[in-house]
Amino acid sequence: MRKPHLLAMETQRINHQKLPIRIENIVPILSVKDMQASRAFYVDLLGFEEAPWGTDQFTHFSRDQAGLYLCQGGQGHPGTWIWIGFDGDMLALFKQLQAQGIPVRQGPVNYSWALEMQLEDPDGNVIRLGTDPNEHEPFMDQPQ
Repeated sequence: MRKPHLLAMETQRINHQKLPIRIENIVPILSVKDMQASRAFYVDLLGFEEAPWGTDQFTHFSRDQAGLYLCQGGQGHPGTWIWIGFDGDMLALFKQLQAQGIPVRQGPVNYSWALEMQLEDPDGNVIRLGTDPNEHEPFMDQPQ
């Protein structure tokens, strides 16, 4: 038996029209404790660029027309997960990150949706980096 509030939401969903706006982008806001440590991670290690208006309380980092906001306290939640899809060589990137001493939370894993690995920024936010799956290798999410 459906709960009344869920039934009401389903009915509302059917009756709602699409909002008359165009979505320009969707950008995560990550909570950080130390903006200087975050700058070092995102700019010096990962190659992002910081917006010229950035402060020690709130800033934006971007790379290749994608970006994210960082806020020192007040917005976001520690331990947020974000996905960064890219076009490139995952294994070469993994070796480069290791050589630079960047902590890798999970090395490359081939899933049916992506070949991905996970990093953690200085505040424990998880960065899932992914590219196209390797169709010539087994997928970890499917039985063999």
